[in-house]
Amino acid sequence: MYVAGQVPNDATGDIVGDDAHTQTLQCFANLDTILGCYGFDRSDIQRLVIYVVGEQNNLTTAWQAVTDTFSSAVPPATLLGVARLGYPTQLVEVDATVVKESA
Repeated sequence: MYVAGQVPNDATGDIVGDDAHTQTLQCFANLDTILGCYGFDRSDIQRLVIYVVGEQNNLTTAWQAVTDTFSSAVPPATLLGVARLGYPTQLVEVDATVVKESA
């Protein structure tokens, strides 16, 4: 499964947080919801791309949220600094490639 564009929106569509760490955690919470709907979980994530707006500090803060989320088992990931994303106050967006290992 290819999951694109996980943004830091809450259930009402509002952007959550005004910092990269909080927004990254919300992106992963939204990703968890989608994974659960299709019978996947975080252990099935094979690749991540994390897009982050702003200075180096935002990238560092977003990456800390990634490592907080996955502990020592972060899947292969690319962290990219970008000029802007779709919503005016959006700092983070996450794409994932998800594969369920066959038994």
